Order: sequence, then structure tokens, then C-alpha cells
Amino acid sequence: MSFDHILRAVRWRRYLLSSWPWRGLAYVATTYLLLPFICFGTVMLGLPWVAAIKSLSEGKALGGILPMLITSAILVVCGGPLVAVPLAALERRRLGIVDKRPAFSSYVPAATGSLYSRYLETAVWRDLAYLLLLAIVAPLVYGAVAALVFLELLLITSPFIVALSREPVAMWFIQTDSVWPALLFALAGLVLVPLNGYVFGFLAGGHAALARALVTDSGASALREVTRSRARLIDAFDAERRRIERDLHDGAQHRLTSLTLQLAVARLDVADGSAAAQALDKAHDQAKELMVMLRDLIHGIRPQVLTELGLAAAVAELAAESAIPVTVTGNVSERLPERLETTAYFAVSEALANVTKHSKAGRAAVKLSTAPGKVVVEVSDDGLGGADPARGSGLTGLADRVAAVNGRLLLSSPAGGPTLIRVELPWNR
Repeated sequence: MSFDHILRAVRWRRYLLSSWPWRGLAYVATTYLLLPFICFGTVMLGLPWVAAIKSLSEGKALGGILPMLITSAILVVCGGPLVAVPLAALERRRLGIVDKRPAFSSYVPAATGSLYSRYLETAVWRDLAYLLLLAIVAPLVYGAVAALVFLELLLITSPFIVALSREPVAMWFIQTDSVWPALLFALAGLVLVPLNGYVFGFLAGGHAALARALVTDSGASALREVTRSRARLIDAFDAERRRIERDLHDGAQHRLTSLTLQLAVARLDVADGSAAAQALDKAHDQAKELMVMLRDLIHGIRPQVLTELGLAAAVAELAAESAIPVTVTGNVSERLPERLETTAYFAVSEALANVTKHSKAGRAAVKLSTAPGKVVVEVSDDGLGGADPARGSGLTGLADRVAAVNGRLLLSSPAGGPTLIRVELPWNR
């Protein structure tokens, strides 16, 4: 039977025969390796507070202890996260020993950012809380478990202790100086050994559950993973669009051009007014119309001007081809990453298509601009307004595309107009 974490496996009747007790032991053992380092730092930082509590209980002034208290507090607040963050990262990796579920970091991915900005994240203080709990509570709990294991070892080895030392061995109210009665102690210790599997299982499971609650953020990270997955799908879709555009441009369009020329040459060899001439003229006209349709289709997939000249030139071309007058202002002088450039272009394209089809506007305007950390595209018109994404005007798909690059789409379209669509795309130069 398959389980995803040890707290579920520990209730299985064949738990002791599975690998889970050994997983629990490995988790507990690695915790014992970490605790001395954590406890040493805790003791050093806690000594001033112990001294302060003792002084206050005796009615004495803090005096020279106060600077040490302030220093200790500053070290915990400022220096604690420097220890807590890597410890939390290590804990997320250790969770895999007893918990097969993904353990995502709760930090927001950032290409740039100062250390100060990291201190403002809630995740830092959750990691620090985990460090403090591990330093204060874990020694007590793990110490009790260590005492239990030591007692079992003492029981099991009691016959050897009696035989070698010739000294009596006392267990609670029972005392013996003979090997044979000590064998009863050893038997009791051996009976208790299987219980260690459950002790380690519950201890490791409880510790892992606390760690998962504090140093992971499965919900938010899963949402970010969905966002990344959607972005990858859009990237794959755009790559496929570019492949189709390339195949149409380099293959079908060239062959259609060659066919059109061959029809024109064949027409020269046929007398005017004949049935063959009329058929060739018709075929030639249809081939030219098909060339126009294919060129428009290729342009709709991904315009060549966007690839070669960038967003500003592609938007200017959209404005020139629009059925209503469109004014383009502003500029984005630098080339954007391909994903952002494609998103911004299709945002303008979709918005202008909606203006032409639905708004009954007399004119429209496109504004391109940059702001700290983002690119802003605004499309406005003087139409009737009342744009509603729920009516299938293409805005829902556009919003999904914008969201896939962590951008946002804002819409203002009161009844009677005007309509303004604002797209903000994150851009770290």
C-alpha cells in the first residue's frame, strides 16, 4: 500500500514491516545532528535573558545586563533570519524522507531585490518562528525520546552489566545482582524495541507537519506552479505559431507564388478569347486572391515586422491597417523579451479588433509607455462603451494571456463610453 506521508502510514497494520519506521528513524537521527548547533546558539543568546529574569526575581536592577539584552534581541531579529532561511531550505529537503508531497518554498520568486526587501516577506519570519520552536521545544521532546531509547538499551544490556561489573542493577523498585533475573529486564527491553518504530513515526510525523506548516506554502506555490505551467503552454503555443508561420512563408507561399507565375506564363501562350484563356485568367485571379489571403493569415499568426523591428513598429502597422483612424503615442525604444513583446502586440491587436467590431467608435488611440518594473499598453476609443468580458468579446482570452506573464488587464468601459483597456506587463531590465 502506498502512502504519501508517515502519519498515514503509521496507522497501517503492516507499518513495522515497511520502510516507514526506517524513514522515521532517519528523520529523527538527522534532527539529532542539527540540534547541538541550534541549541548552542540558543543558549548563548538566551543567557542574558536568564540573567535578567534572575535579577528581576531578586529585586535587582538590570544594570549592565541591559546592553546584552538589547544586543541579544538585535541578533535574533536581524541575524536570526540569516540562519532560519537556510535551515528552512534544508528542512524542505529533509521533508522528503517522511513526506512524499512536494514541499515548495513560500518565497516570492524575484529576479532582483535587496536583502531588505526579503526581510519584509512573511516567509522570513515564519522560518524564524520555526527556528525558535526547534531551539526551544525540540530539545525537550527529543531529549525525552533519547531517554526512552537509553532506558531500553539499559534494559537490554543489563545482564552484561551485572556479569561484568558484579554490581547490582536497579530498575525502578526492582534490584538484582544476578544475571538470570537481569535477563527479564533484557526481555522487557526487547519487547519494547518494536514500539520505537511507532515512537519515531509519530515524532517524525509531528515534526514534519510543523515544518510543513511553517516553512512551506503548498497552496501559494501550487498556484505559482499553475501560473508557470500556463506560461509554458502559451510559450509552446507561440512557438508552434512561429513554426506554422515559417512553414507557410517559406513553403506554401513560395510555391503559390511559383504557381501564379506559371499560370501567367501559360496564359501568354493561349489566344485571347478562347475558353482556355478564360480558365487560365480565372485560375490566375484565384491564385492571386489566395496569395493575399495567405499573406494575411501569416501576418495574423505573427507579423514579420514584430520579429524584425519590435513592438512600436508592429503597433504602428496595426494602426495603419485599422478600419478606423488610430493614433499611436509613446514608444518602447528597447526590445522586450519575446514573450512580453508578443503579449503586448496581441493585446493591441485584440483591443483594436474589438473597437472595430463592437464599439462603433469614430477613432481610437494606442499609448505605449514604460514605468519602473513594467511596460504599459493603453487602448482607448470614443465608442459606445459597455464592453463586458462575459459576452465573449475576446477580453477573457486576452486577460488569460496577460495573466500568464504575471501581468494584469484593467478595463474601464461605462455605458455610453469611452472605453479604456490598460495592460501592465512586468519587465525587469
